[in-house]
Amino acid sequence: MKGASLILVPFLLLALAASLVSAFDPSPLQDFCVAIDEPNDAVFVNGKFCKDPKLVNANDFFKPGLNVPGNVSNRVGSNVTAVSVKELPGLNTLGVALVRIDYAPYGGLNPPHTHPRGTEILVVIEGTLYVGFVTSNADGNRLFAKILNPGDVFVFPIGMIHFQFNIGNTAAVAFAGLSSQNFGVITIADTIFGSDPLINPDVLTKAFQLDKNIVEDLQKKFSTN
Repeated sequence: MKGASLILVPFLLLALAASLVSAFDPSPLQDFCVAIDEPNDAVFVNGKFCKDPKLVNANDFFKPGLNVPGNVSNRVGSNVTAVSVKELPGLNTLGVALVRIDYAPYGGLNPPHTHPRGTEILVVIEGTLYVGFVTSNADGNRLFAKILNPGDVFVFPIGMIHFQFNIGNTAAVAFAGLSSQNFGVITIADTIFGSDPLINPDVLTKAFQLDKNIVEDLQKKFSTN
């Protein structure tokens, strides 16, 4: 892991530098924040309430465990271990977060998803990944994709749908920095076919030009209800 540590150092420094130059916080740090006239009834702020500085200690800035592989025994064969403000309170107001992503041998997939509040910069530590993102409708939905090997870096711009797929015969590992303490994740398939409550299947039948039975089958697979 010594080599991996050497790879991570410039990556983390780059992520920090990028955050200082162009972090997107303090834009919205949750999905919504409805205004309220009576502060006594307010339960959220744009971010987190601050701990009394006199009570802060080193553990508020410390999070162990990113050396431990995540469990990839699931339907997509990947696992994301996040270090956001939820897991590391010291990140509050700093505009950065970090994730470890583990992929099962050939076929491990971090499925198409988007981060509504953060740009992502990813470095491969082990294995070979096929990665890419798709631009917006106005830009023609162009796909930008590359095959990454250990030490390779790729950036996914904020809001773009992106993915990573393990094309190697061994397990793969990547780390990624994000330009928000609470970057958010919208996994496309889970969101469209597993919403609560479910979207009217007639809507999805027309949108995806699929047979209604196929849409309903997909909803059964992705819904947790």
